[in-house]
Amino acid sequence: MRRALLLSGGMDSTCLAYWRKPDLAITIDYGHKAAEGEIRAASAVCQALGIEQRIIRADLSALGSGDLAGTPADPNAPASEWWPYRNQMLVTLAAMECIKHRIDILEIGALRTDGFHVDGRREFIEALGELLSMQEGGLKLSAPAGDYSADELVRVSGIPMEILAWSHSCHVSDYSCGQCRGCRKHYETMEAVGIEPY
Repeated sequence: MRRALLLSGGMDSTCLAYWRKPDLAITIDYGHKAAEGEIRAASAVCQALGIEQRIIRADLSALGSGDLAGTPADPNAPASEWWPYRNQMLVTLAAMECIKHRIDILEIGALRTDGFHVDGRREFIEALGELLSMQEGGLKLSAPAGDYSADELVRVSGIPMEILAWSHSCHVSDYSCGQCRGCRKHYETMEAVGIEPY
């Protein structure tokens, strides 16, 4: 079974890259503000771990909203970084790449604590997985960290800090702003696993 990982370069997907050792990592620039920082981080992780990487560029910035797009949040947004249908879009773009590489399973970094976004909930991931698997190629979708919080995933993955340090969690910039929800989650997770803020 060949596995691919949707690797944003954030903490969660970086932990998955180390823990799961996929055959292929897929990083997507969809026109969001932190795209180059994420690509830089994901590429460094892939190089360090010897994972083949594909970078997809599809500028969908005109369809975004909130922190990731650099615009006011949509009225439907459950959080400031919400981008309409983002996870569905990312999985679809990654699936298009997977079929070219005869990938059987696409893994994503959804956590137990991501449920405040509908597209981070287990039932959404299962429904999207069913949709993928009924199409040509029979691709399966998996969220191997779905039972964990971010700090639990860091511990379970066994990732060394020199690899995790490459991760990029900022929602608004190519370099850490230190203020957005992504940066705050990064710092809180590092503190939870006993690493002092840097």
